[in-house]
Amino acid sequence: MIILTPTRILMQISTDTFLTRRSILALSGAAVVAATGPAFALTTPEAKVLVGRLVGEINGIIASNKSEAAMIRDFDGVLNRYADMPIIARSILGVPWRGASAAERRDFTRALQGYLARKYGKQFRRFSGGEIEVLSARPVRSFFEVRSMAQLPGEAPFEVVFLVSNGSGRDLFFNMIIEGINLRTTENTEINALLDRNGGSVARLTQALGQLG
Repeated sequence: MIILTPTRILMQISTDTFLTRRSILALSGAAVVAATGPAFALTTPEAKVLVGRLVGEINGIIASNKSEAAMIRDFDGVLNRYADMPIIARSILGVPWRGASAAERRDFTRALQGYLARKYGKQFRRFSGGEIEVLSARPVRSFFEVRSMAQLPGEAPFEVVFLVSNGSGRDLFFNMIIEGINLRTTENTEINALLDRNGGSVARLTQALGQLG
């Protein structure tokens, strides 16, 4: 019997046959990044309310029993409303972002969002009966940490932490941590491997993302 530890889940999350309930919920947050700016006027209660709305929509998608295509559209909408996708995209792409044109950055960001929506949104029908409950929030340096607990049928509860700021001018989440493990490297590793296979071209990477998920 193979024991699925959090580390093993993260190492295998990019393999479709190894997608687990934890990996789906963990990446509902879409891809993850490091904080880059101050929290400005965002408050602890506001951060908690934001994540409450976010997980409420995710719970609704899981319980909706909609078609796969409809769930993908819904999840894309969640990312559009709650994820700081430009910051996430910049963090995942890393150094190549600096040399990309404004148009390449824009196109890559949108392609990444679509890729994440397809990759994980289409899995939601398989995980009915689960939900995430927001527990607490606290300020940490220039952002807020919102702790929640995921309750899934047949599994022990596990913690999911959302990091929230409005450094880009809107109250959005920019990172997610599951059971103490930062998920940033998961998509960073996969996307940069895909970039290498496309000769280091951000434009070709963007095209390739459109075919994945």
